Amino acid sequence: MNLALKSPEPRPGILDIAAYVPGRERAPGVAKVHKLSSNETPLGASPRAIEAFQRTAFNLERYPDGQARVLKEAIAAVHGLNPANILCGNGSDELLGLLCHTYLGPGDEGIVTEHGFLVYKIQITAAGGTPVTVREADARVDVDAILAAVTERTKIVFIANPANPTGTYIPVDEVRRLHARLSAGVLLVLDAAYAEYVRRNDYEAGIELVSSNCNVVMTRTFSKIHGLAGLRIGWMYAPRQVVEAVDRVRGPFNLNAPAIAAGAAIRDQAFLAAAVEHNLVWLARVSEALTAIGLRITPSVTNFVLIHFPETGAKSAEEADAFLTGRGFILRAVSAYGFPNALRMTIGSQEANEGVIAALTEFMGRK
Repeated sequence: MNLALKSPEPRPGILDIAAYVPGRERAPGVAKVHKLSSNETPLGASPRAIEAFQRTAFNLERYPDGQARVLKEAIAAVHGLNPANILCGNGSDELLGLLCHTYLGPGDEGIVTEHGFLVYKIQITAAGGTPVTVREADARVDVDAILAAVTERTKIVFIANPANPTGTYIPVDEVRRLHARLSAGVLLVLDAAYAEYVRRNDYEAGIELVSSNCNVVMTRTFSKIHGLAGLRIGWMYAPRQVVEAVDRVRGPFNLNAPAIAAGAAIRDQAFLAAAVEHNLVWLARVSEALTAIGLRITPSVTNFVLIHFPETGAKSAEEADAFLTGRGFILRAVSAYGFPNALRMTIGSQEANEGVIAALTEFMGRK
């Protein structure tokens, strides 16, 4: 046998993972493109974050603070938390993966929901565990379905609240009911990437539940409302023993210095308030306008809407996607999430939002 031709083989299950595909960015042949496929904020980053980022340019020869203390302290100050219960990562994606690698192994199961973030399945499988997918009810997390799927092999449960790509949420009472029925050995992970956008009295991101329990983790991100997706900053709030365990498998310098400095501008609450207000206005306008032309919109509490196209006729999501792309509006196809005839639209600038409304009005009116 020619040993030179034999290559290392990945661990069983790795090649079965469907690679994550991010939102498209380009529309070939179109002069101006509005990217509405990745739920990025149309307002950019806080000026304070940009200034902090620029100041780090004069110290790029130095390693960053491996504990990201300045960033942790800023997060703790804004949310009223203990910095010792915060761990930062290269996007919340990294933290989701670290949680799986810390708490899952061969034979263990991790529960995800039908339309949940695809990264959950990827990280569970990569850690050697088995993802168990449960049905949702009307595009919402179904607590009873999750509880019915729990077995002695269940070690972790992922809940995106609010959810992506649906934009729906479950109230805090339902989250508490779910947690109350889980054993102490099951880790409940509340992915609250879009929490800042939610304006509902019965919603909580998870801070109180984490503070009073030993098996709940909340993850958050700077990639959405804070406008720092390019820097990849995520954080989790967790019991001390979870933070200490995950910290043992975390890379020593997993956040770069510009990210740490810019992220500390989370204290700029005026910027966040402006982003919330812009989203509230345009989420309502877009939802109402698209409903008026015959499209079904899943009610959203986030910075995006899930647009469903007619099940019959020649007005499919695929055709709408091509029509919009040809006019410079890039939305997100979500067939991989179980919605083959829907598109997800990020709430963008006034120009982008009005452009999509006009384009879809034209599309729906065509014979």
